[in-house]
Amino acid sequence: MTIYKIVLVSIFLILGSGLAVAAPSLNSLDELIAQVRKNSVLESRELAEREKLFRQQRDKQASMLSTLKAKLAAERNRGFELKKLFEENENFITVESERLNEQMGSLGELFGVVRQNAKDMMTMFNGSIISAQLQGRNESIKRLATNKSNPTIKEMEEFWRLVLDEMVQSGKVVRFETPVITHNGEEVRKEVVRLGAFNILSDGLYLRYLPETGRLVELGRQPASRFVSLARTLQQTESGVAAVALDPSRGAILSLMVQTPSIIERVNQGGVIGYLIIIIGLIGLALVVERMVALTLSHRKMQQQQTGGVVTTSTPLSRIRQVAEDNPRVDSETLGLKLDQAILKERPMIRRFLPTIAIFAAISPLLGLLGTVSGMIETFQSITLFGTGDPKLMSGGISVALVTTELGLIVAIPLTLLHSWLSGSAKKVIFILDEESAALIASREEKSHVISS
Repeated sequence: MTIYKIVLVSIFLILGSGLAVAAPSLNSLDELIAQVRKNSVLESRELAEREKLFRQQRDKQASMLSTLKAKLAAERNRGFELKKLFEENENFITVESERLNEQMGSLGELFGVVRQNAKDMMTMFNGSIISAQLQGRNESIKRLATNKSNPTIKEMEEFWRLVLDEMVQSGKVVRFETPVITHNGEEVRKEVVRLGAFNILSDGLYLRYLPETGRLVELGRQPASRFVSLARTLQQTESGVAAVALDPSRGAILSLMVQTPSIIERVNQGGVIGYLIIIIGLIGLALVVERMVALTLSHRKMQQQQTGGVVTTSTPLSRIRQVAEDNPRVDSETLGLKLDQAILKERPMIRRFLPTIAIFAAISPLLGLLGTVSGMIETFQSITLFGTGDPKLMSGGISVALVTTELGLIVAIPLTLLHSWLSGSAKKVIFILDEESAALIASREEKSHVISS
């Protein structure tokens, strides 16, 4: 073989190059040749085994390749068959869908209307106080509204019964027991009265229905006392007809009413200027009451004196007459001057506090205007800092502006009217004094003529 020849040539070259040094022994050379032959045989066997293994692997790979080619061909044939079946089924589905649409007719629109109405009713049921009594009815409505398949006749009949039940319950006044969350946050089972789908009461108090939890909660603030009184009377009534305040907006009007601030809260919105206006109004009212009592009593006593009633020295008329009695010998002209002097002395007492009341009536609207200006300044500052996105930021300044103006007018209008009435009463008293003064002068002049004649 080729490798054997190469080995022999190499050995001879090595031996030839080493003849000048020493002559090798004959035994060593034989052993070397034997070893070379042995190695050649081993290598030949190894190469034969490797060649055999390679051929086996090649045959195996060829067998696998043929198997895969056969499988690929089978799958291609199957793909062609499936594609042909798909096309046939697609045509069949198209034809059958057209037949289904023709047979359904307007049922598709009907099912769409049913789903839409179910969604609308689900929204209404969630916020209806009837759900506080009839719990769990939203599940079937929700299933009907969210189901993608067409509803069955049974589901549509159930939906119809729920809608009919809602209509019937809206016209009933029903008593039942249910958990109620009180002001303290405690959940107590109480007897409640449901007024259709509009209001619900417990212990004479209005309740609010929470759709998120399905619970009833006492309002943190009740409406006016007259409405609460009607609710308490209705809950205590066992039979017959009872009046009650009904909210037809299903709680919207009631929620706005309970948010309406009370009189004290409105006064507090006025701030310092509002308190000052109220103080001025109270002082002015006290002065009006004092003048009203004093002028009324004085006028009544003077009328009694004019008609010959009981004589008293505590009235301006008595003091005027006393001046005439104290000067019996003076002439009429001098007496008239003395009486005018006496009337001038009485005027300050008769018109006491009237200028103060007039001043209070004049400055009250001015203070209200001051509060209006302050409130508008505060509002503009809020707009400058935060903009106009949130109206609540501006409500504080606007409240001060409007409330102070209202308080100023509330104080000024009555004080103005009362001042006018008190001024008229004071003029009546002064007119009586002037009349009595003229009568006394005329009487003195008459007596002087009689004496002279």
